[in-house]
Amino acid sequence: QVQLVESGGGSVQAGGSLRLSCAASGYTISRKCMAWFRQPPGKEREGVATIVAAGRTTYYADSVKGRFTISQDNAKNTVYLQMNDLKPEDTAMYYCATDPYIYSCSTSIPSGRFGYWGQGTQVTVSS
Repeated sequence: QVQLVESGGGSVQAGGSLRLSCAASGYTISRKCMAWFRQPPGKEREGVATIVAAGRTTYYADSVKGRFTISQDNAKNTVYLQMNDLKPEDTAMYYCATDPYIYSCSTSIPSGRFGYWGQGTQVTVSS
C-alpha cells in the first residue's frame, strides 16, 4: 500500500523559510515522478515542482522559480521542498503526489494524472 506523508508546514512571516518533507512507504521514489502541488483557499490545485530521474531533472512553476528547491533522498525515500523568501501568496495546502505511470514529469502535468497523494500540510505566510 502506497502512503505519502507530508510534514514541515507551519506559519511564517513573509521572507521566511520552510522545508516540507514527503516520506513515502510501500513505494520506491527513485526513478519515479514526484511532485509538490498546492491549493490556495478557494482556488484550484496547481503544480509547484517536480523531480525525477534520481533527482537530476526538476521543474518549477514560474511563481516559485529561484525561491523553491525540490530534492530527494533515495536512502530515506523522501522528497523535500525547500521554500525560501516566502510570500503571502504562497499560502496554501501543500500536497505531495506521485504516479508510477508518468514518464515525462513536469509541472504541466494535470493533478488528475497522479494516482497517489498525501494528506497535505498547511503553509501560511503572513505579511
